Amino acid sequence: MYSKIDKNNMFDAIWDFPDNLLEALALGNSIVLSHDYHTINNIVISGMGGSAIGADIISILERNNLHYPYSICRGYTLPNWVNENSLVICSSYSGNTEETLSSLDDAIEKNAQVCGITTGGILRDKLNKMGKDVIIIPSGLQPRAALAFSFIPMIKILENLGLLETNIDTWLYIAINSLKKNREKYCTESTTNPIYTLSKKIYKKIPIIYADSSTLGIAALRLKGQICENSKMLCYHNELPEMNHNEIVGWKNNQDLLKNLYILWLIDSDDNHRVKQRYEITHKILDEVGANQHTIKIEGKIFEDRFLNMIHYGDWLSFWCAIAHKTNPSPVDNILRLKNELIKRK
Repeated sequence: MYSKIDKNNMFDAIWDFPDNLLEALALGNSIVLSHDYHTINNIVISGMGGSAIGADIISILERNNLHYPYSICRGYTLPNWVNENSLVICSSYSGNTEETLSSLDDAIEKNAQVCGITTGGILRDKLNKMGKDVIIIPSGLQPRAALAFSFIPMIKILENLGLLETNIDTWLYIAINSLKKNREKYCTESTTNPIYTLSKKIYKKIPIIYADSSTLGIAALRLKGQICENSKMLCYHNELPEMNHNEIVGWKNNQDLLKNLYILWLIDSDDNHRVKQRYEITHKILDEVGANQHTIKIEGKIFEDRFLNMIHYGDWLSFWCAIAHKTNPSPVDNILRLKNELIKRK
């Protein structure tokens, strides 16, 4: 029984995703920005891990509505072109992510317009001290399980500032309803659950995830991270069409290792029509070398709904792989060890 393994209740954290979306929307709609923002010509989101993936999701879900240069910074410093006409949103769930705090200092040095999203910590304190806007989101979750709170308030900040004309207040309810239906199926520890069945096929393999960069590339990145953190498994991803210009050749040698790999294709009806053809040809080529392959496609009338359901599918897949390994999905011991070692070296 999974509950004996899932001691920190990652199950509920995944189950609650549609409820979190609703709560995050209410929070986002209540945002009132008090700081005086002037002309903004570009947007930079600074964050790491689970706090950065929300920015990636915005780049896809709002790709037709973003009319300003939009960049995501995963690191200690911002691009050199950041200036007084840049909006820098610092996102750190804990508020203590050292890379994001360093980027905040860099943003101030570059005279950028700054605000933040966090549960508290140093980021909240620094922004408050400087009189900057800071959006406080609910605490008590693993950062990777707080996904709803890492992207919806950010969308609402951009809408509030007139940088984005979003339709999230319409399509999000469609996604929430379908997510609630699908979680009833995805949560069962049973062969009637297609995700549970897939987890049994891949949990002793190294998954390699492929997707179209213009649609589900970010879902592939999210799934890679979830399998690494929740399942404690190595996992890799790449995007089409780029994969067809290099990685496809790598499937020739070391044939004895291929049995340890498992390809997961994430496909969507909105994939570029040439990428759809690339998928068919690449799938055939990899079949010929004996690669294990599985294709995942989510049905639905609108892309936003399908995208968020693909995210949810992947979260459950990472959970069931962890259970198959008899591993508690929540702890991230190596991350904590690394942070503690870094503190000693300051």
